[in-house]
Amino acid sequence: MHFALPPRKTSQPPPYLPRTSRLPGLRRSRLKLIALGGLLFLTLIYLVTRSSGRNASLREPKGDPPVVLVTVLDASKYSGVYLETVKQNRLQYAQKHGYKTLLARIGDYDLAGSPFSWTAIFAMRDALTKFPDCHYVWYLDASGLIMNPKLKIEEHVMRAAKLDELMKKDYPVVPPDSIIKTFSHLKGQDVDFVITQDKDGLSSASYIVRNGDWARFFLETWFSPLYRSYDFQKAETHALEHMVQWHPTILSRMAIVDQRILNSYAKGDKDAEYKDGDLVIRFPECTSTGPQACETESQVFAQAWRRVFASI
Repeated sequence: MHFALPPRKTSQPPPYLPRTSRLPGLRRSRLKLIALGGLLFLTLIYLVTRSSGRNASLREPKGDPPVVLVTVLDASKYSGVYLETVKQNRLQYAQKHGYKTLLARIGDYDLAGSPFSWTAIFAMRDALTKFPDCHYVWYLDASGLIMNPKLKIEEHVMRAAKLDELMKKDYPVVPPDSIIKTFSHLKGQDVDFVITQDKDGLSSASYIVRNGDWARFFLETWFSPLYRSYDFQKAETHALEHMVQWHPTILSRMAIVDQRILNSYAKGDKDAEYKDGDLVIRFPECTSTGPQACETESQVFAQAWRRVFASI
């Protein structure tokens, strides 16, 4: 049984091939039906609680802390020196603004055989459990450094009026050919999920989720066994692209912003390449040549952020 592919204008579907299985066809179909039923149940719960108003939320966040910064540290991909740099980068930025951090490691969670990259979603769920009063959770991949400590997430990105300016409306969710587009009437005050795109599609390396009942619904849906067991080419990233194109409940709360707002690249085209003053710089391809490569590529920028942080 094949899982439905995201709608696109092109007649050539993307190479999301289903994982081969030794289970009989009937049993595999039954498992997928159970998983789909679980997704429908989560959606129903969300809609029912939302229809009862904001008071139906399990807990109204108080904003203490304002933001939780989540990063997954993978010793198999990065050198120890580089990971220590990332750790200090996160801790210093969080301390300056009264944020908290959740620095997870590969192996901290039981993924039940799923690819290790799913650790990021588990860590996000963990952050909401450990910090139920936070306003926002920001996931930033270990391939990036925070370069501008003056910028606060709640002002630089998540303030309603700011989001009204930043978010791309009626814009293809997966460029260049997705027929599914962001909502044209969405207001900043209604956004619960902010993300960027790069040339390949949505980027799950830097995104922000507003705490609340919708956030729990969203992360539980994303972490569904159905998506984790389906052999997407880019695991959780392609699972996310499927979700936002097939589930209006998720698309209706999502905003796409320019890449340099949250996700500048050390190397890239003019709209993506890092410039002084940007919040983040990322080195998305550095691990392709070995664990030491990110340490080497980031060295100049690591020295720069230390100077900036020391001066304020």
